[in-house]
Amino acid sequence: MPWLVLVLLASTFIALLRGGRLSNFGDIQLRWWWLLILGFGIQAIAAFLPESGWSEGLAPYVILLSYVPLVIAVGVNRDKPGMLLAGLGILANFTVIALNGGMPVLGDSIRAASAFTIETPVISDAKHVLFDEQTQLGFLADVIPLRIFGQGHVISLGDVLLAIGLGVFL
Repeated sequence: MPWLVLVLLASTFIALLRGGRLSNFGDIQLRWWWLLILGFGIQAIAAFLPESGWSEGLAPYVILLSYVPLVIAVGVNRDKPGMLLAGLGILANFTVIALNGGMPVLGDSIRAASAFTIETPVISDAKHVLFDEQTQLGFLADVIPLRIFGQGHVISLGDVLLAIGLGVFL
């Protein structure tokens, strides 16, 4: 998620250039803000689930569960600028993960994001699956390669919508 941090920092910088003040962050009134922490916390838990034993195959369901508090938090704050766009991004990611048992990642995008140092893409976490001919709603999958500070990342349309929505909010 370094790309998301970069987007949030850029949004803050743009806001400052437009006459905003950092002290305005103290005026942000998000209802049920703790749901955001809960949702991202559940995603963090999914990253640490063992891939064998009692939790085998559980991670995609935990990831899907993590989207529930995020959608609720966005829903109760939908009157804030950018929140509906962020919510659309969250729903796009939820949908493609639910249909494919994980977020599909395009192998060619992995290679491009790695600056072509990876020959054969391998998925090494429980949240992602390799994009193949069975992938449903492939246009919502992780297909956009990025290199940020020498690190490769592959993001989805949902990630882009989420980042723009949060940027507008800031």
